[in-house]
Amino acid sequence: MTIWTYSLISVVIVSLLSLLGILALLLQGDRLQHMLLYLVSFAVGGLLGDALIHLIPESLEQLGSKLAASLYIMAGFLAFFLLEKYILWRHFHVHAEERKVKAIVPMILLGDAVHNFIDGAVIGASYVVSIPIGITTTLAVVLHEIPHEIGDFGVLVYGGLSVRRAILLNFLTALTAIVGTVASLVISQQLHSYASVVIPVTAGGFIYIAGSDLVPELQDETRMSRSLVQLLCIVCGVGIMSLLVLLG
Repeated sequence: MTIWTYSLISVVIVSLLSLLGILALLLQGDRLQHMLLYLVSFAVGGLLGDALIHLIPESLEQLGSKLAASLYIMAGFLAFFLLEKYILWRHFHVHAEERKVKAIVPMILLGDAVHNFIDGAVIGASYVVSIPIGITTTLAVVLHEIPHEIGDFGVLVYGGLSVRRAILLNFLTALTAIVGTVASLVISQQLHSYASVVIPVTAGGFIYIAGSDLVPELQDETRMSRSLVQLLCIVCGVGIMSLLVLLG
């Protein structure tokens, strides 16, 4: 299969994850909260594993400069900080007073559209580097998108949308990932250094998401037994990324 085929199949799979929001209706209360915490833990391991085991070593090889790779990683970290700060996108922290509930809906939809576009661009650029890098990056995106989509679906319903409308709009914003992938692949054909820059920037972004958005979500759980399960899930996420290196 070609890079285009791999990329488009991957991004379609990621886009379909927007439909998982329906789980927020099937699993409510403590069951949903426990599931999300473990999924978030798994995502932390996957994101950090992809960044530290796959993307950063690949960046060093592609760029041939430790300084350049480090600066691009920091650029990615800061870019995601600005995205979260100024686009008002937040993975799991949407706290609003009742009178502001309606305003949450466009904020979430706009943030999701931008976020998904970036996910798609990252997937496309990763496949340009190599098929294995594309697969591991897609997996990392999938791991953090599952709890993200379930959480956003709940917020959209809380914001006043019907279940059907929330599913539809969440799915439409997910389609911007396909646009991001196509744009990334087209740009990479015109600008050959594109992928070698996007990869370390992506590593910095993944580190930011894991450290700033996801890990704080896990700190609220103080019970030893569940904390150990969270740790095990993180280790499993890292383990999968390590296994992909060994199998490759």
